[in-house]
Amino acid sequence: MESTISCETPCSDSTRTTQTPKKRKGKETQAGQPGSKGKETPSFFLPSRPSPARAHFLLNPHQTCSGSPEVGGGLSRPRRGGDSFLYCIRKCASALASGTSCSYQQSCHLMAQPHETTSTKPPGLRLFRGDKALRNYQTLALVLTFLAYTCFHMTRKITSIVKSELDPQTRVGSAWGRLHTRNTLNVGWYPFNTSDGSALLGEIDVAFLAVYSLGMFFAGHLGDRMDLRIVLTIGMIGTAIFTALFGAGYWLNIHSFYYFLIFQMISGLFQSSGWPSVVAVVGNWFGKSKRGLIMGIWNSHTSIGNISGSLLAAALLKYGWGWSFAIPSFIMALVGLVVFFFLPVSPEVMEIEINDGEINSDKDTAKEPLLEPGQEVKHKAIGFLEAWRIPGVAPFALCLFFSKLVAYTFLYWLPFYISHTPIGNEYLSDAMAGSLSTIFDVGGVLGGVLAGHISDRLNARAITAASFMYCAIPALFLYRTYGSMSMTWNICLMFITGMFVNGPYALITTAVSADLGTHSSLNGNSRALATVTAIIDGTGSVGAAIGPLLTGYISTESWSAVFTMLMAAALLAGLLLTHLVCAELKGKLSSVSKCVATCSDEV
Repeated sequence: MESTISCETPCSDSTRTTQTPKKRKGKETQAGQPGSKGKETPSFFLPSRPSPARAHFLLNPHQTCSGSPEVGGGLSRPRRGGDSFLYCIRKCASALASGTSCSYQQSCHLMAQPHETTSTKPPGLRLFRGDKALRNYQTLALVLTFLAYTCFHMTRKITSIVKSELDPQTRVGSAWGRLHTRNTLNVGWYPFNTSDGSALLGEIDVAFLAVYSLGMFFAGHLGDRMDLRIVLTIGMIGTAIFTALFGAGYWLNIHSFYYFLIFQMISGLFQSSGWPSVVAVVGNWFGKSKRGLIMGIWNSHTSIGNISGSLLAAALLKYGWGWSFAIPSFIMALVGLVVFFFLPVSPEVMEIEINDGEINSDKDTAKEPLLEPGQEVKHKAIGFLEAWRIPGVAPFALCLFFSKLVAYTFLYWLPFYISHTPIGNEYLSDAMAGSLSTIFDVGGVLGGVLAGHISDRLNARAITAASFMYCAIPALFLYRTYGSMSMTWNICLMFITGMFVNGPYALITTAVSADLGTHSSLNGNSRALATVTAIIDGTGSVGAAIGPLLTGYISTESWSAVFTMLMAAALLAGLLLTHLVCAELKGKLSSVSKCVATCSDEV
């Protein structure tokens, strides 16, 4: 329920408080325009946002505005757009000071749900009240969200590097099914160095991802109702703590499987808050016209996090595998504090006004890129089932299920596969295998950027995603068949595979989620972005949990069967987008027909 306050009658002296307010020297804003001259504004309008009940009393002490509750009952704080409310109050304050009618037509939207809170300006940016440059805040939002999710993936990658240290004697498939045992001098870490150590590691992976995918749905629900900066900070600090506790088992000499299982599951719960939050923040600041390219470049944080996590964890292995968890966790905690103090959530929170010429076009597209002109923007958070009914959400979510199954199998098992598969008839060390696996993520960076750029140019998200998934099938086959011939072949084919596997994964989790979160079927509801993002990525995370789990069991028999599973998953991912691909192709052909008809008429 929204309550509207508008002052349409002359404001008499009785509307002012009994005490004469102190006045400030200098120029004040009249009618909300900075720098214009005018009479001084009463000081009670100048500090930080007053409570809605207080503001309502100051404007209309003797009457209740239409549709609003009585002042005595109090008004709840606005959930979002609270700074626009303060802006409106200051406009009316100028009219009060000049003794004229308060005729400013903008309504101050107040949400009557007392259980929902509003986003607030970050503590580190409250000193910079005069800075209204949109580009500065956009850059800051991009950089901080990039660093935040880089840290999430950096800590998520650690277990794949440490696996070979924990389980050095696992019997695995070599070539096309022959079994071998290697690295018998390294005793590993009980219970993972037993005959079923690979299966135990797979169970830890699936437990982490299962909790992560489940928590994703709740995180998106909270992200549309709470301050995204707070949600993201809690997720980062919590992840850092429980990732470090996992590594503490090294120094505490803990060999209980359930110790590692429980702390990894709790870490997954905190990790689930990251993705809906960062996508919603970026979606608040950028419009749709170049969203695919911008988010394609920005989404390289996934690969950068994997690369940095692999290199850092591999370098620290020689000091003990516990350090591979401790140092990245400390880095993540520091970045979490930076996010808390400096992350700008949205233009409204930073008091950037919609009507300013500098940001007018950017603001319109950033907040509601798919809304019709003049459509009223609603701020009520969307329901879970309602989000599923948005056209395109279900097909892309199911496509991401199989896409992430492939991507996360590589994320968690590629270093292990490399260290247990001969390349040029030689086995690589665990540290060298971890470093080599980063080539897959380097290809993923290029794939994400290319997928975003192509989808922007063609204005066809489904066609781009499906094409990349179909190309991933031969890439997977070639990597499995010829990747062991030499180091050169391995690097080249791994790079190509990473490009085609991570391209659609990056596109769907960023630009597609942002597009659907602001879909026209929402009728102007701007509070759906985090929920839609959570649904799509949460469904994909279920596949991300199943892939590594199956790999843990299948790889003990044959890696060829693992790659067959991955190729089948890539095929299903592409087929699930068939309906959307046909719709986009039909639209393209219709546009071409209209263009040809127009040209013929002109001739």
